[in-house]
Amino acid sequence: MDGQWFRRFADPEPDALRLICFPHAGGAASAYQPLSRRLRPHVEVRAVQYPGRQDRRLETPVADIGELAAVVARKLQDDETAAPFAFFGHSMGALVAYETARILEEHGAPAPRRLFLSARGAPGPRRSPHDVLPDDDAILAAVRRLGGTGVTLLDDPELVAMVLPALRADYAALAAYSWTPREPLHTPVTVLCGDADPVVSVQEASDWRAFTRAETEVRVFPGGHFYVDQRLDDVAEVVLRGVRSTSAARAGNDACHD
Repeated sequence: MDGQWFRRFADPEPDALRLICFPHAGGAASAYQPLSRRLRPHVEVRAVQYPGRQDRRLETPVADIGELAAVVARKLQDDETAAPFAFFGHSMGALVAYETARILEEHGAPAPRRLFLSARGAPGPRRSPHDVLPDDDAILAAVRRLGGTGVTLLDDPELVAMVLPALRADYAALAAYSWTPREPLHTPVTVLCGDADPVVSVQEASDWRAFTRAETEVRVFPGGHFYVDQRLDDVAEVVLRGVRSTSAARAGNDACHD
């Protein structure tokens, strides 16, 4: 896989299913290192590194959800290893994961075996007011409100100056995102959310059910927008069980067609 776009944190194990992870707004691939540690050796995490952050900070961030998804989809289609994979997207990453899966399915390309969509309500005809922010102060206030382990970095002016370009681009992408109604996916979906998330209600997260013809599981955890930080072991268990059940179902279907 393209090492510039997909980062792994350990050598892959034979037959491990890949979990392609999509970061939240302002986030980077390294956000998924803790989850990678919990899932190995059974699942190989490949986290997407968007342009404009960490070692790609000198690149221009992509301020368009559809464009970002199209690039990731193209990179996956170019991958010659053709290993089976699932998607995990948190917050903005859930939208990018969904749009990437939609592109792959519409092009008849190998699609994710399961979508894990975290801390994001299903898209609709109206934009979320939490995505439309007028200036840097509003963006930083929103990030502080959401919390998470990295929020203390906002107390350092130099670090704020480093992360603001990516945050601006990501929130511009969210504000401009316009969902186009399409046929539901054929991919099983696991929806994850916190019961005290200040920007995503459980009902809004559950509305993802309408976006697939396959089965949908909704898991609600104690916590806010970054509930994963406190519930990492529980989330890892949900992911592991989800990929295993999907793989078992795929193996059963293949056997029926032999």
